[in-house]
Amino acid sequence: MKSLVSSVVAVLLASAVLVGCSGEKSSDATTTTSTAKPAEQTIKAPFSTVDEAINYDNPVVLAHAGGENTHPHSTMFAYAESVKAGVDILDFDVRLTKDGVLVIFHDDTVDRTTNSTGRVDDMTWDELHALDASYWFTQECSACKDQPDDAYIYRGIRTGAKNPPKGYKSSDFAPTRFEDVVERFPDFVLNIEIKGSFPSSVPVAQELARILKKHNKLDAAVVTAFDDKLAEAFHEIEPTVAITPGLQAMTSYVLADQKLPAERRIVQIPPEYEDIELLTPDFIARAHSDGLVLWIWPNERDWENSQGYRKLLDLGVDGLNAANPEEAVETVKEFVQGS
Repeated sequence: MKSLVSSVVAVLLASAVLVGCSGEKSSDATTTTSTAKPAEQTIKAPFSTVDEAINYDNPVVLAHAGGENTHPHSTMFAYAESVKAGVDILDFDVRLTKDGVLVIFHDDTVDRTTNSTGRVDDMTWDELHALDASYWFTQECSACKDQPDDAYIYRGIRTGAKNPPKGYKSSDFAPTRFEDVVERFPDFVLNIEIKGSFPSSVPVAQELARILKKHNKLDAAVVTAFDDKLAEAFHEIEPTVAITPGLQAMTSYVLADQKLPAERRIVQIPPEYEDIELLTPDFIARAHSDGLVLWIWPNERDWENSQGYRKLLDLGVDGLNAANPEEAVETVKEFVQGS
């Protein structure tokens, strides 16, 4: 097993590990009015600020992209189902459309997850929102294009070819505006990665800050970016919002024992990369000694089950950014009951 230092450097340089709902059909496909309905939230979050999340007695569960292993990536349907499952925090990747709308979308193109192709920033909000974000989702793979047709269980709901599940709309299976999710689930803490790099994504940071301030979520958001300069740009725009360290800051923390700035209280890393262990007992002890909170996102599907989640909890992590939120919630409950 390689040393922690070389392990972390390898994974940091190899990948972006630092981050960091009715039978209505397609008639709403191009509407620009809000699809959010705040009154629909009937499940309350256990806390509503980042400080409360950090000081929570139990490990927290984040719904990674709404829970992309169990529901279509970053859709309103996914977020609503993860809230029903009992997650504590909602997780997002954000970027801007051509006409400046802040949307939840991981990739810079729509090719991998939708029924179309092209760059997100080359599309207007209406064009993006008309797409089927569940087109390539299967229960075996969140975005695979080699499965039999009947494996794509949500395909066609967005376009009106089939009815949505009870209580949902066709638009709940489309690419989603960040603000719509914030409005629909106003009590939840938000974990947000700004996609892209500095300076091209500074407008994303500016729009994110505007929305967080508008909805009084400055104390209920954790913001991250792979690019340290982009994270710093957001911090300059809205210095009261919690941010997590980027690539350079985290590398310095590991290699040079350089302390992280006080506002970087939450560290988000995967447990391992290509069989290289990152999350060692020594690293966890050091991070906790430095007052850091560890939210771990399993970067391999093999971790996304009760056994994998339990192993992470036994190591002493403070949060699971889970692609299978239902199973993560149940695993945390069992862990807490057995403690």
